[in-house]
Amino acid sequence: MSDATQEETGMDVNLDRAALKTLCHEVLSHHGFSEPHVDAMSDALVAAEMDGCRSHGLYRLMGFVATLNNGGVVPDAVPVVEDTAPSIVKVDARGGFSSLAFQQGVPELLDKARANGIAILAINHCVHGTALWVEIERLTREGLVAIACNPTQSYMAPYGGSQPLLGTNPLAFGWPREDGNPYVFDFATSAIARGDIELHRRQGDKIPLGWGVDRQGEPSQDPTEVLDHGAMLPFGDHKGSALAIMIELIAGPLIGDMLSIESSEHDQGKGSLPYHGELIIAIDPARLTGGSTQQHMLRSERLFELVKQQGARLSSERRFKARQKHQEEGVTLSRALYDDILKLAS
Repeated sequence: MSDATQEETGMDVNLDRAALKTLCHEVLSHHGFSEPHVDAMSDALVAAEMDGCRSHGLYRLMGFVATLNNGGVVPDAVPVVEDTAPSIVKVDARGGFSSLAFQQGVPELLDKARANGIAILAINHCVHGTALWVEIERLTREGLVAIACNPTQSYMAPYGGSQPLLGTNPLAFGWPREDGNPYVFDFATSAIARGDIELHRRQGDKIPLGWGVDRQGEPSQDPTEVLDHGAMLPFGDHKGSALAIMIELIAGPLIGDMLSIESSEHDQGKGSLPYHGELIIAIDPARLTGGSTQQHMLRSERLFELVKQQGARLSSERRFKARQKHQEEGVTLSRALYDDILKLAS
């Protein structure tokens, strides 16, 4: 790695976007992932790191390699795109990571959404470990409204329960804006993303009450107890639980893929990243509003402005600010994480 892209500050290491991508490429290529997978996965990890989403950034490389070593992913899988209906495209990821399958399915998804007003991309037999907003932003750049979701493994207890049954089941939404960044949200239906609890464990920190329970179903601040023996909890009690169940259904049986509990059974306790399906819905505003699309999209800008006038923050604004800052200053990785990643490449 060149001195131009690396600057050590105390125990930490500062890397620019190019250096982050080079680091990802070195690790993934070293472990035998094919070049298309290396490119797609690196793009997703670097995007998260640049936006300050540490739980979905380069830290995930360790999970990627562990999943490969467990036999949980096919490193050179070639996705198969299927045109199954006028508004549906399916991609069989063939056991590979989802990022490449998404990239392969997007061109046909765009064509179908523009032709029919709405289209669905269903990804089957994929391993997932990246943020959904990366995919959502790809679609908003094309002027489309987008929704994406997927199950995970059974990490979370349903509201009123104490045993892991549901996935953390992220839900993401994107709304294109003519000027500036899109309106995007991407959140787990659990009280917090699993990766955030894993980062607390890595740093030796306690977690806040309300994130999970121990093996007896009692509130716990021990990240290891919650992750390995207890269960995570849904956000908003019954509301988060209901959304999680909805995602189990529409991104599982509806597209012919696994529930979170089935993904856990498939894993057989190896600790690999989740193997399941993913559902993406793309909507073309122009097909719904005809010649008055711009007028109606401007009405959404009034809503956004009124939100900000109250001093409230629009979803993803913090990410976009972090992106700009890191473009100018680079991203600082802890020395411990950087050294662990270097070990993966050696």
